[in-house]
Amino acid sequence: MNINGYNINEYAEGAILLDGLNDAIIGITEEFGKDNRILYSKSKILSILCERDGMSISEAEEFYDFNILGLYAGEQNPVFLITN
Repeated sequence: MNINGYNINEYAEGAILLDGLNDAIIGITEEFGKDNRILYSKSKILSILCERDGMSISEAEEFYDFNILGLYAGEQNPVFLITN
């Protein structure tokens, strides 16, 4: 599976993908002794939630905090990068 130029099956097999947020993928993380995980941009996630779902920024941040950041789906849970 290729998403944003990354072959997920090759570099992060078994990693958790978030439905409808493929455009927020900015990379794959690598850590010694750990499985690779998908790296998402928090700002891109918030932008998608606002544009696609019609949320205000405060609604998107609350949804992100409780439903995305608070998700635990296993060892290959996604990782999020905070940028300005």
